[in-house]
Amino acid sequence: MPEPGVVLRSARVLTPEGPRPAAVHVVGERIEAVLGHDAAVPPGARLVELGEQALLPGLVDTHVHVNDPGRSEWEGFASATRAAAAGGVTTLVDMPLNSLPPTTTAAHLRTKQDSARGRVQIDVGFWGGAVPGNTAALRPLHRAGVFGFKCFLSPSGVEEFPPLAPAELDAALAETAAFDGLMIVHAEDPGQLAGAPEPSGGRYADFLASRPRDAEHRAVSRLIAAAERAGARVHVLHLSSGEVLPEIAAARRRGTRLTVETCPHFLTLTAEEVPDGATEFKCCPPIREAANQDALWQGLAEGWIDCVVSDHSPSTAALKTGDFGTAWGGISSLQLGLPAVWTAARARGFGLADVARWMSTAPAALAGLHRKGAVEAGRDADFAVLAPERRFTVDPHRLHHRNPVTAYAGKELYGVVTQTWLRGRRILADGEFAEPTGRLLERTD
Repeated sequence: MPEPGVVLRSARVLTPEGPRPAAVHVVGERIEAVLGHDAAVPPGARLVELGEQALLPGLVDTHVHVNDPGRSEWEGFASATRAAAAGGVTTLVDMPLNSLPPTTTAAHLRTKQDSARGRVQIDVGFWGGAVPGNTAALRPLHRAGVFGFKCFLSPSGVEEFPPLAPAELDAALAETAAFDGLMIVHAEDPGQLAGAPEPSGGRYADFLASRPRDAEHRAVSRLIAAAERAGARVHVLHLSSGEVLPEIAAARRRGTRLTVETCPHFLTLTAEEVPDGATEFKCCPPIREAANQDALWQGLAEGWIDCVVSDHSPSTAALKTGDFGTAWGGISSLQLGLPAVWTAARARGFGLADVARWMSTAPAALAGLHRKGAVEAGRDADFAVLAPERRFTVDPHRLHHRNPVTAYAGKELYGVVTQTWLRGRRILADGEFAEPTGRLLERTD
């Protein structure tokens, strides 16, 4: 006899065709069928009635710094994946730096996997790293299952992950193009940064001046040219400057294999609101002005920006000094991405279908996670159950991040995640977690 499974019924199921009332039949770990809302429940199946709560595909966050092993006092696999699950994220891909060792060889990947195994609440994959001198390690990392390779064009902030010079970028892209790998790039131009005022002290305006828009523009231009020479696939990480979008659009029209992401903090926070000394808002590239934010939203609307992912880059509170020149740069937001983006999106006339596309479907496609990212038959039964009209005020001490530091402290947001499901199993319900059953993912195509 076939397994009867479970049926999740909601007035708002976010399917690839758009939101509609539906009943989602799950058998084992997969979605068996998306049925009409009033369809008969298969004999023996358990019914979960969600009412007006929205059923979204589980979020896929392809930009997370877990910092484990080596800097696990900053975060760690257990705390990061609990925070992710609490925010409706069912899959994350961990960045290769801020851990020790960085994920720049297959052996280092195994070290990271060993650190994560048995401790993850959700499914977790890994990016590899491209640094000077490791071009020969990229193909073995690809074979070992990383989803692509991250590089920096300017200093990363940690000595063990240096940036690629132009010739080194060309060599790395030639190598990844040979096996159709993906290079994901922190694109800020080091010359422009070196020529900008040095950040120091507590004034946010001084920090913003130290990371000019032109640093992003020049780096993206350089990346596009290098990708076109090599015929390589490239992805621009955490775009903060709307001025770059016309060049991105032109490259895409030419057929350049280019995708782009931005982050919740660039879409929801503005330079004008950052208090002096509030280094919880510090990140690189920086949070820019409100007019620039409007351009990023336009880029999403027009499809030139593909994904919205967290760039969760936490640290201990002690590293967030009051000096923008010395404080660690990174926004802690893994648990808050969905409500933050939904709050801003609804105010601008976007719907939950847009949010699901930006935060689940597109990141899954970017990483080649073909079973993730949509509520449709054959996909993994990964879901976020959202009460979209419920509001809450962010209290850092109630979050599951390891350290209670976030730029969203005190913000009132729409959208409460009430349940999270991973491969057909409810892993979070009303704040209570199941035992960890997340898996370590490897690229398979």
